[in-house]
Amino acid sequence: MDGREQLKEWIDESSNIVFFGGAGVSTESGIPDFRSTDGLYHQQYDYPPETILSHSFYVKKTEEFYRFYRNKMIVTGAKPNKAHLALAKLESEGKLKAVITQNIDGLHQAAGSREVLELHGSVHRNYCTRCGKLYGLDTIAESTGVPKCSCGGTIKPDVVLYEEGLDQDTLRKSVDYISHADVLIVGGTSLTVYPAAGLIDYYRGHKLVLINKDVTPLDRRADLVIGGKIGEVLGGIMEEI
Repeated sequence: MDGREQLKEWIDESSNIVFFGGAGVSTESGIPDFRSTDGLYHQQYDYPPETILSHSFYVKKTEEFYRFYRNKMIVTGAKPNKAHLALAKLESEGKLKAVITQNIDGLHQAAGSREVLELHGSVHRNYCTRCGKLYGLDTIAESTGVPKCSCGGTIKPDVVLYEEGLDQDTLRKSVDYISHADVLIVGGTSLTVYPAAGLIDYYRGHKLVLINKDVTPLDRRADLVIGGKIGEVLGGIMEEI
């Protein structure tokens, strides 16, 4: 039995699947993974993406942060791909309990997923750091310089920057889902960004599935490793179920 047939069988049999995904889930929707396109950024910016997307850079060079953020982190017109749609379908069928994502693009919700735990926040939520007023994506996208609230405060994206901690409630829920999962499917992530990657350690089952184009540090721990694009793999399997 090849890997895809084995995964299809596990999905058929389970009603307690959890999915954990990263940037590779959204690349098929045209959203770039900045780690794989460093050369592109060095042509336009004096600092690497990890530096620009840090809390200290946001504080010290706020205007430059927003120039990068509008240009590279907000992708207009992106649509859910086969991976997002397959996961939403699994949830609607009562098989998938939760999607845990490192992505900030909101595409899982756009596909119809309801239980989505966003470890790194979302570009669709923004708030005034002075009064707390909430703003949507368009406010940031259509602003220039440093976006300001009607009260005069700075509007900040509700995304977790480097040097900032993850939301503890989101983290706790993620640990709970993973620790009780029957099947844990991990896809589109290099599993190198902590503490998010460390969530895998809480899985107690024997059906850990890794779907990725590249080798990851946890391949040897997985019960099933499938090489390929996450959308093609999950989309193909869901067409057969």
